[in-house]
Amino acid sequence: MSKKVPQKEYERTLSYHLKEWLNGSKEILLDNVEMKPQKPFEEDKELLVERKKEEQQRFEKVYDLKSNREVRFFRKAYRVLSVLFCLFLVLMLLIAVSNLPSFGDASNPVNNEVSKRYIENGLQETGSVNIVTGMILDYRAFDTLGESHVLFIATCTVLILLRIDGDKKGRSGMGYEMEEDRLYEPKNDVILQTAARFLVPPIFIFGIYVVLCGHLGPGGGFSGGAIIGAGLILYLNAFGFAKTERFFTRKTYQRSSFCALACYALAKSYSFFTGANHIESVIPKGTPGDILSSGLILILNICVGIVVAGTMYTFYVMFRKGDY
Repeated sequence: MSKKVPQKEYERTLSYHLKEWLNGSKEILLDNVEMKPQKPFEEDKELLVERKKEEQQRFEKVYDLKSNREVRFFRKAYRVLSVLFCLFLVLMLLIAVSNLPSFGDASNPVNNEVSKRYIENGLQETGSVNIVTGMILDYRAFDTLGESHVLFIATCTVLILLRIDGDKKGRSGMGYEMEEDRLYEPKNDVILQTAARFLVPPIFIFGIYVVLCGHLGPGGGFSGGAIIGAGLILYLNAFGFAKTERFFTRKTYQRSSFCALACYALAKSYSFFTGANHIESVIPKGTPGDILSSGLILILNICVGIVVAGTMYTFYVMFRKGDY
């Protein structure tokens, strides 16, 4: 006959704790394990120095460029092949130059019917006194249209890559404040602003003159547009964005470039159609030497000048600030 154990004594036995643990009502190790806070780990300084020395030795052994045979062989082979390639290239260029026709020979390929046509019939067919302008904006106007579109596409690419969008308060979408336009410039520079007041108007006038008289002498849309673009950049540096955006903004550039390219494409499309089908054009060539002459060349010069001036200014603005 078993002896009955008191309840308090039974609760101290291992069988009671095992039964409670199996029932899930009590954890055996709960409140019975002494928890001590661990000390922060501190690596031995001597061991750390020794480990760094071992890493440096392994690095020098693996990347030993002075005694590594493969690296030395590659360097020698690279130098030899570079010299041989340069000699081969120079030899090929010398052979090509030696086979060129003599300078001034009438049978040279450059002296063909194309250049002869430009020189002899250019004034009569294009109405332009400047043979180069007549060739670029009449005979090869389709190529010039492609060049103008290349400038416009390049500007669009720069806008996509460098533009920083922001709200009216100057907060950008990237989480930081947009830098003030003239933060790193001398503010209200009297010398620069005074010089700009005297120089900018003549620059604009001269650029317009070069554009409008491109069919009468040296000049045209490309050179005149570059002059006007330089004037815009000078005005911006002198007076900042606040005053420049009163007359030239991003929308101004977009609309002017689109209208110029569209006008160019429509005008030359009409010219291509009438010329290819031998249809008489209703656009008069005028009297050679007059400002209103040479048919569509004056209009095309204006279109090219607008695109070039806006492209130059936009490139500068985007690389400088990332926004108008």
